Amino acid sequence: MDLDSLSKLGEFVGGFFVVLSLFYLAYQVRQNTKSMMSENYARLLQHMSNMQSRLSVDAELNHIFMVGAEDPGRLSRADRIRFAWALYELFGTAEFMYHQSLGKALPPGVWARWEATIGWWLSHPGIRAWWASKPTPLTADFEAFGEELQRNNRFDPAGVERWRRFVAGDGMSSPPAKTTGASA
Repeated sequence: MDLDSLSKLGEFVGGFFVVLSLFYLAYQVRQNTKSMMSENYARLLQHMSNMQSRLSVDAELNHIFMVGAEDPGRLSRADRIRFAWALYELFGTAEFMYHQSLGKALPPGVWARWEATIGWWLSHPGIRAWWASKPTPLTADFEAFGEELQRNNRFDPAGVERWRRFVAGDGMSSPPAKTTGASA
């Protein structure tokens, strides 16, 4: 084999390994992206879980939140401000989820769940009142998203009604037991 042939063989082998390393690099970037998406989603869930935990443990905050969601006029001035801060935390997290969904960093089914949840929260009159009067805006695209949810009533009215009945204690009896066809 002459020097020219060896040179061409070296270039071919070198080129092959460059292409192979590019494929490996693409694979690593894809794995890193998946890992970052998973980590972002875990942080979002942790943030929402922390807020829900505070609402379930702190009876005063829970009362403020539930009364404020329906009629913030029944709250004291200090409690309305506390309610507003809780909503900024809730919708700030929702805003981040919204942007993650736009960037395809959340699975579509997960985003659909949270979109429905945001619509459900925006179905409450006290939260709509806060949304309309909040002193500092959220990002323009999220504001438009929230307005569209409200304008088109994008929530499950039957779900809202079931929730209101549950909170009121209506219809709390256990569902009837299934029978197997044999009578006693």
